[in-house]
Amino acid sequence: MEMPQKAPIGRPRGFDAEEALERAMRVFWEQGYEGASLTDLTSAMGITRTSMYAAFGNKEELFRKALRKYAEGPAAYVARALEEPTAHEVAAAFLAGSVRTTTRPDCPAGCLAVQGSLAAGAPARPARDTLAAWRDESCSRLRDRFQRAVDDGDLPPGTDTGLLARYVMTVSNGIAVQAAGGALRDDLQQVADMALRTWPPA
Repeated sequence: MEMPQKAPIGRPRGFDAEEALERAMRVFWEQGYEGASLTDLTSAMGITRTSMYAAFGNKEELFRKALRKYAEGPAAYVARALEEPTAHEVAAAFLAGSVRTTTRPDCPAGCLAVQGSLAAGAPARPARDTLAAWRDESCSRLRDRFQRAVDDGDLPPGTDTGLLARYVMTVSNGIAVQAAGGALRDDLQQVADMALRTWPPA
């Protein structure tokens, strides 16, 4: 006689976790870490606080997961830019990606990695630390790519690759702040183009 199958332990979530995370990402993107209340998040995600904690952990953990989703989605231009054949093209693609992502009509203006860190209260410290580490990693990846360009003869010997990477990151972050303030895509692309006019010759 065939034994009946046991019911799975625990109840199914009853919601699309990826869709809920996408919605949480947009709330953090628009309101920053501290500005996004649990009510804002759960309302946008369409779930209860209990379901949020069970699926994603606390607010800090949810933010980290939302940031990873942002890095793999809207901010995926960073990884693509690093694959460009020359250092100048890397910087151009990086800044153009920043302009496009921060001015998308179907998304919040600005950059989650910048918006999320513009809070000053002590409760936001973990988020600020997470974002600082994320930005530092992006800067390090740019620096390593520019060092490879020096080794390949694409950038002049003696180029301060760390400073060059920070320069590109600073322009990118400035673009995000301007976009959040309502600056237009074409105007911000002109800023990116101007920044690249001082690029070191090979």
